[in-house]
Amino acid sequence: MTAPSPLIPTAVVGSHGKPGWWFASVKALERDAFGPADLEEMLDDAANAAIRDMETAGIDIITDGEVRRLDGYVDSYYAIIKGIEPLPVRRKAGPWGYDQQTRYEAVGRIETPSGGLGIVKEFEYLKTHTARRTKATCAGPLTFGSRIHPGKTYTSVVDVAERFAEVINAELKGLVEAGADFIQLDEPARGNVSGEEMARLFNLATEGVRAKLGFHICFGNRFGRSRFLRSYEGYFPGALKARADQFVLEFAGRELSELDLWKKYGDGRELGAGIIDVKGFHPETAEDVAGRIRKVLQVCPAEKLTVNPDCGFGWSPRYMCNQKLRGLAAGAALVRKEIA
Repeated sequence: MTAPSPLIPTAVVGSHGKPGWWFASVKALERDAFGPADLEEMLDDAANAAIRDMETAGIDIITDGEVRRLDGYVDSYYAIIKGIEPLPVRRKAGPWGYDQQTRYEAVGRIETPSGGLGIVKEFEYLKTHTARRTKATCAGPLTFGSRIHPGKTYTSVVDVAERFAEVINAELKGLVEAGADFIQLDEPARGNVSGEEMARLFNLATEGVRAKLGFHICFGNRFGRSRFLRSYEGYFPGALKARADQFVLEFAGRELSELDLWKKYGDGRELGAGIIDVKGFHPETAEDVAGRIRKVLQVCPAEKLTVNPDCGFGWSPRYMCNQKLRGLAAGAALVRKEIA
């Protein structure tokens, strides 16, 4: 039985803080000290830990923590996608930055293995290991396409993204068949693609997908660093042409700026409001969270509101992640009590 969601449910965006042994195990895999069975056991244990952490914190809508995605929420997929080849990394020395991510070039038609990206299998494990409501997550077509040069096969990055929309669409329909009723696509606020174009690609990727659809527009969070200009203003109202039931947006790390955009453009949609700063180490208290929720309620009615962190916790220490999730759940409970 799935637990019902309360008023102003709490959710996560996707990834969860990983145990220290997860990182040690990945290193063991890289030096060939782990076999396939070792890896499978570790990933099952890591998913169990993420699920337990979210349940213990009191989160209403959970994921498996995306713990099976070994290098970020999209990087691992490039290793199994056919028709692309890596390009040389231009800067390797010095502090990590987005310019050190591997880029690729399309050398043929982009294809996935016969079993798809593996997200369906991730969800099936989650579904059988919790009684909480769940959310399945998948990177969007722009996210997949943004690091792939079109080469001679495709005409532009958007053309590459359109091909990934087809790939993603098949994956999402597989999720629905597996029982997923809430699916979120994650896309970057790139700045060089309009809100309308983002919406068009979202709609291509979700065409015919019979589930509640979330649209997370992200400024970037790898190693806790943003990648893009942190403003949504340029994307609205065009992004609202996406057939999304819920928009998952970042507010906490920007001191709740641009809430007025939702008051102006929300148009009765559900809002997944980011009210936990995943880039900062401050452990938000219940009162911190409750105060932020009260401000969001000035622009979004309670029955249309879900509260969540700004982004995934995949680049955060696990203890910090759990502190913040406990604060999120406790703060939401305070506001529910006030409303009641």
